[in-house]
Amino acid sequence: MKKLLTSDKVYISKSKIFNAGRGVFARDDIKKNKIIETCPIIEVSKNDRSNLRESVLVTYFFYFGKNKERLAIVLGFGSIYNHSYKPNAKFKIKHKEKIISFITLSDIKKDDEITFNYYNSGKPKKSPLWFEADFPSKVK
Repeated sequence: MKKLLTSDKVYISKSKIFNAGRGVFARDDIKKNKIIETCPIIEVSKNDRSNLRESVLVTYFFYFGKNKERLAIVLGFGSIYNHSYKPNAKFKIKHKEKIISFITLSDIKKDDEITFNYYNSGKPKKSPLWFEADFPSKVK
């Protein structure tokens, strides 16, 4: 396993996105197509999922796999990035290495919030996010 260093490009602060809580922000200007942060992931086994829908952690998981049947906790600042249908970043999961990298889609200015489309597809999806449907009283 190669060394994985923490990022000096980002910090966490209060998000300006309505009801988002915290968010991840650029510490300095970051150019397009640059890695912002690489985070280790911990895949959650099927046996450990029984009570997750009742946990606050459900809003921090990443779902992946062909049918979104796999679930992972992203360490570092990975689970704090907020969603946008007009993101300035994307993510790429490397399953064998058990890491996820966040990469800029455009130049990001110092103190701008970094967001990605939670669907992470080439075509922006405009339907409600999965947790909006499950928790309408918490997320608007």
